[in-house]
Amino acid sequence: MRGFDDSEFQSRTERAQSLMDKAGLAALLLTTEPELRYFTGYLTRFWESPTRPWFLIVPASGKPVAVIPSIGAALMGQTWIEDIRTWSAPDLADDGVSLLAETLRDVCPDGTLIGVPDGHETHVRMPLADLKRVQDGLGNRRLGSDNGILRALRMIKSPAEIEKIETACAIAGRAFHRVSEIANEGVTLDEVFRRFQMLCLEEGADWVPYLAGGAERGGYTDVISPARPIPLRSGDVLMLDTGLVWDGYFCDFDRNWSIGAASSNVRDAHAVLIEASDAAFNIAHPGATAADLFHAMNQVLSRHSGDTGAGRLGHGVGMSLTEWPSLIPSDHTVLEPGMVLTLEPGIAVADKILVHEENIVITNDAPRFISPKAPAELPEI
Repeated sequence: MRGFDDSEFQSRTERAQSLMDKAGLAALLLTTEPELRYFTGYLTRFWESPTRPWFLIVPASGKPVAVIPSIGAALMGQTWIEDIRTWSAPDLADDGVSLLAETLRDVCPDGTLIGVPDGHETHVRMPLADLKRVQDGLGNRRLGSDNGILRALRMIKSPAEIEKIETACAIAGRAFHRVSEIANEGVTLDEVFRRFQMLCLEEGADWVPYLAGGAERGGYTDVISPARPIPLRSGDVLMLDTGLVWDGYFCDFDRNWSIGAASSNVRDAHAVLIEASDAAFNIAHPGATAADLFHAMNQVLSRHSGDTGAGRLGHGVGMSLTEWPSLIPSDHTVLEPGMVLTLEPGIAVADKILVHEENIVITNDAPRFISPKAPAELPEI
């Protein structure tokens, strides 16, 4: 089912308000696409334009209040939000600043604190000068940290959210299954990238905002460079990593193929990657930590290879391609049911690397793969 029942947004808002009460916050001020969409269901590609700011206020009680450019009023009116305050944007003299400050004064009593997400992976999507003007217009109210409330809420997905991510994973899985239709010796890598995005759309993706990968003999040197018009050759390892979107939710996993017969080193390295992701999967139970999953994978990888320099071996995924937590030694976030994670080990093969990625969900019992699990044996095209 596309979209959510209003009860989903009501539940999210009430959980936020409970945490706000404990933190002594009179409201949350939100400015980014996933933050606004989390509480409203407001889904639009219009965020690609950096011209207009958008604001949402979550008060201590009741429904959120939208303070948005007038061009978005009709769409916001289709959500469960009732209080929609607009201005004609862009306004070079006052781009929503006075309206936002006025609304915050209406919603928040004198002397109270307004929370703004301020931790890792957050940003405030408005000009710095306008942010200062908003603060100056609040009287004796002040802006401060949201105490990690948004992070805590978004890490734990509802069953309806998990279903959307799983749908995105299934779409990507079907596209990956068809890669042999578009990739073969002599086809250029940039053509493979273009045609793979077409496959994703054919299989049901709404859009494909992220596609990375590489193809070189015996592995690849990096996984984030744009695809170049270089023909695939026998002995190349092709990797495609996609973050496609279905109904506002991402998947994020990759697959590898050998063009022609794979070398024994490449076959063995791929098997190690599967072993490493399985090691993390096997301990991914409530109570384990993000660091525990890193160490489980790293213990397997370090027996065979040095560090690939990736920085982490996985992360959360959901409304954004990458979310909290990070699977690194210093992230001691405790796993809870409802978390959706990527497991992303990487291994060096001579002067190249191979990476592998799966998506899993943490449950009350054993974890569950929500990406179609890759076989240990590297497929050949």
